[in-house]
Amino acid sequence: MGFKTQSDEGEAVSEINVTPLVDVMLVLVIILLVTAPLLTQSVNVALPKTTSTTPDTQKQPMQLGIDAQGGVTLNKSPIADLAALETRLQAELVANPDLTVHVYADQAVNYGKVAGVMATVQHAGISKLAFVTIEQ
Repeated sequence: MGFKTQSDEGEAVSEINVTPLVDVMLVLVIILLVTAPLLTQSVNVALPKTTSTTPDTQKQPMQLGIDAQGGVTLNKSPIADLAALETRLQAELVANPDLTVHVYADQAVNYGKVAGVMATVQHAGISKLAFVTIEQ
């Protein structure tokens, strides 16, 4: 495909020359590639040493366990059904509005049971829910 610099009638060519645009974009990409690693480096500072403190026992997360047979425990005490679980969680939420629940579910438990427990926790008004797993 050939390009003409002028048409047969002597008119000027009205096509856009994209070569300068490509050159500018390549320079910007190179600048980005050079500066990106510099932005992720951390600042080297010597942090001060302090005495150790005891953790706040009032803010410990609730431990919600589901065993392989589908039994539910809250802080290692058995719960009869999901309605009792919801009532107990609502009472705990009143005492601690920043309540967090950690779910310890057995890998053999039915997914439907876990979903039901999660729905109960959400219905009780708790939005901070975490699953505890074992690293392989």
